[in-house]
Amino acid sequence: MTQRDPSALTPEEIQKEALPGESWEAAARRIARKRAEAGKSGTPPKPQNPTSAKAAPIIRLPFWPESQRGAPNEIVRSALFNARNRKQKRGYLANVDVYVIGDGSITYTGEELRQDDETVWLHLIHLARNTPPGELVEFGPHAFCKAVGWDASGKSYQRLRDCITRLQATALGVYSKRLKEGLSLSMIPFFRWKNAEGHALKTYQVRIAPEMVEFFGEVHYTQFEWEQRLALPSGLASWLHGYFASHREPFPVKLETIREGAGLTMERLDHLREKVAAALEALRTVGFLVSWRVEKDLVYVVRA
Repeated sequence: MTQRDPSALTPEEIQKEALPGESWEAAARRIARKRAEAGKSGTPPKPQNPTSAKAAPIIRLPFWPESQRGAPNEIVRSALFNARNRKQKRGYLANVDVYVIGDGSITYTGEELRQDDETVWLHLIHLARNTPPGELVEFGPHAFCKAVGWDASGKSYQRLRDCITRLQATALGVYSKRLKEGLSLSMIPFFRWKNAEGHALKTYQVRIAPEMVEFFGEVHYTQFEWEQRLALPSGLASWLHGYFASHREPFPVKLETIREGAGLTMERLDHLREKVAAALEALRTVGFLVSWRVEKDLVYVVRA
């Protein structure tokens, strides 16, 4: 019997049998090899510790395919990463209540965050999903910039450092019925990009707060296609992509709710309607939506 292709394993199988500190790829190879060997001998593999496996708490971020990214539902349904133009002057928020559509509440302290900050944060979380919570995540700025759709230039490296620094200097409080208690954390507790002499490092280092695992939970997060997001204009279109992705069958939503949820400041409803229509058409163009319409200031969409 030939060894089973690791890609044939489901994420649930890998997550169930992965060892602490083991990456997705290493776990998939080990599990596939174990099953192949069991198939040769005709003896089913023995679980390493079935009792402790049942009782073990979630110890890592969820797994998702390389082509996707993931974020807690409260994040993509809120104005934490607002859809304003990133070139607008950013304000400083001190323990401000962030608008959340649906259940839960968020308080935030730090420099205002935009959609480009969310793109960086999403990829950092993606890189951290194979690393035990609280351990360092390392990456090169060149590869990172390419992965988020930016050109690999000194200007992009600076933009990347600015985004991560904003994420580091944050205090995020999240309260939801699904959480046993409220969470309070910095989105990026640690960031190193230069040495003691002040010279830029070839490899950057970040640390994700271990509590982020609880924020994701087992099922309370959204997965969406990364290439679709990168193909969208950064702003309302990318915000709506995350919001509608968090609903399998999106229900009608008011224009005013989108305005508050995306953190927009425009007051005229006709301007808002035009902006939302352009963003929805962009979502249809990249293949995320089959159709959309706005009737009596209610937005209706059908996902692909």
